[in-house]
Amino acid sequence: MDTARKNIAVLAVCQGLLLTNNSILITVNALAGYALAADKALATLPVTSYFVGSALATLPLAMLMKRYTRRTGFIVGAMFAITGSLVCAAAVYAGNFWFLCLGVLVLGAYFAAGQHYRFAAADAVAADFKSRAISLVLAGGIAGGFLGPETSKLTTDLIADHPYTGAYISLVAFALLSILILRWLEIPPLPESDRRKAGRPLADIARQPVFAVAVLCGTISYGVMNLLMTATPLAMDASAHPFSDAAFVIQWHIVGMFAPSFVTGNIINRLGLMTVMLVGVALNIVCVGIALSGVGVMHFWLALVLLGIGWNFMFVGATTLLTESHSPAERAKVQGVNDSAIFITMILTSLASGALFTIQGWQAMNMWAVPILLLAGAGVLWLAWVRRHSTRAA
Repeated sequence: MDTARKNIAVLAVCQGLLLTNNSILITVNALAGYALAADKALATLPVTSYFVGSALATLPLAMLMKRYTRRTGFIVGAMFAITGSLVCAAAVYAGNFWFLCLGVLVLGAYFAAGQHYRFAAADAVAADFKSRAISLVLAGGIAGGFLGPETSKLTTDLIADHPYTGAYISLVAFALLSILILRWLEIPPLPESDRRKAGRPLADIARQPVFAVAVLCGTISYGVMNLLMTATPLAMDASAHPFSDAAFVIQWHIVGMFAPSFVTGNIINRLGLMTVMLVGVALNIVCVGIALSGVGVMHFWLALVLLGIGWNFMFVGATTLLTESHSPAERAKVQGVNDSAIFITMILTSLASGALFTIQGWQAMNMWAVPILLLAGAGVLWLAWVRRHSTRAA
């Protein structure tokens, strides 16, 4: 196996472990928050804390990877995961809501580091293989779609009279396993000349249409997905569906997010990047229509599966676009700023998710997503027009 393929395989496995971590947190964070919060409108604050931690850590971790290696940054992220998981377990055991938020904040650094798996996959491959490398690494997340919810079901009541404590403890094992697997990652550090260069000012990079649309679609894809996904366990609980059904729906949502990655790169090469991103927007709008049509388990299931597939098409496309906007010397700050924008969006949507669900309800939340998705579609169409115009002028 050549080095590039081995790196993609290692990163895909690490992506699976990261998504196992995330899917457990998706399943239990809002419910644990709801059980511990005195004000139930704050139920999704632990989810928000996760993204606050990610937003705070993403740029420092990106610069750490530029100064040293990708592997160094990934291992540091996993160490944060171990620390944060233990804090969360202690918080839930003690019944302390704010201590839970602190632990999840620390855990967020793991997600920030793991977001760079897709960029690491694109570092050392040819330009025409970047979309496939990115999508193949993201495909590793499908393992988390099965392993995470199943683990949460087995561990949620593991410690008697302290629900969810066992689920948080289980996260330690997955972080330790990722550290062991990373020993096989072989991505060399940037050359000294690129590590010392700052590259163009960020303002100049941001003026590029490709950068603007990449950030717009990356943030909207994650924002809409997070808004609806975070509230789904709460909406299902309010509709009298048991925890096992919520875990089943989240499981298949994560499958929908990552299973298409086995073919997304090929689809992009065949149909074009802009077309695939527009299909992603359309699938998200169909998801909203299904969510508005009923609150049965199958309504939640189909809506969340389509939400996942739509996210995949938009996010893989946005990541591929972003790699076209920077030089190697600029990648740390561009990738860090892009992911910071994504995490800030996720902070806002996770906060809005709990408040909108409590105040306005499940259907109103879905309606809010439509104009935001239309904005992303307009951005893609604008970039397609700019590129067509530039080609004709050339």
